[in-house]
Amino acid sequence: MSRAEELAANLAAVQARIATAATAAGRDPAEVGLVVVTKYFPASDVRLLAGLGVAEVGENRHQEAEAKAAECADLGLRWHFIGGLQSNKAAAVAGYADVVESVDRPKLIAPLDRGAAARGAVVDVLVQVSLDPPGRDQRSGVEPAGLLDLAAAVEEADHLRLAGLMAVAPLGEDPAAAFARLADLRAELLADHPGATTLSAGMSGDLEQAVAVGATHVRIGSAILGSRPRVQ
Repeated sequence: MSRAEELAANLAAVQARIATAATAAGRDPAEVGLVVVTKYFPASDVRLLAGLGVAEVGENRHQEAEAKAAECADLGLRWHFIGGLQSNKAAAVAGYADVVESVDRPKLIAPLDRGAAARGAVVDVLVQVSLDPPGRDQRSGVEPAGLLDLAAAVEEADHLRLAGLMAVAPLGEDPAAAFARLADLRAELLADHPGATTLSAGMSGDLEQAVAVGATHVRIGSAILGSRPRVQ
């Protein structure tokens, strides 16, 4: 099987999972967007995916993302930055990312805004909120109590658009329970910011649970691209 055939088969299987999950939740499958996470995989795979109809790709590391976005600039893709973001790299990330999904503290807003302004663009921002129980070493994300203040700060930036929320289910917990908490947080956000409708949640192992609570985008890597390369 060629790489193109492998990706096509895996993509079709994931799209079928999304459709099944959406239908089970009484939703239109077209409401759920797919962001293919291409971290550690070559630009050649991105090109193959684009040829299969993929329009949105996600990256976790700035240096790799910047190079890959430049190499694939002719494809018209929508680039999502979904990894932990350092404030000293935020302006550079806004130079190529169409969506930054991992804004979890106010310190990131000014450099992101500056980078978007230099590019002459408006960058969509998702506030990453932590779903980890209190007291646990959390993966990342603003604490729920700080969500609305951070969202308001994003809205004040001239070249950023508050698009919605992103979250990752905690390790070792039923993702359905975690995503139920996320749905409540989303309702709080929408009460203050009705235009922030994006909900990015769900990965290869838990996309069904995320779709069930209203995810508008799922972030899928290994189920489409396979195991990450050993050389990274």
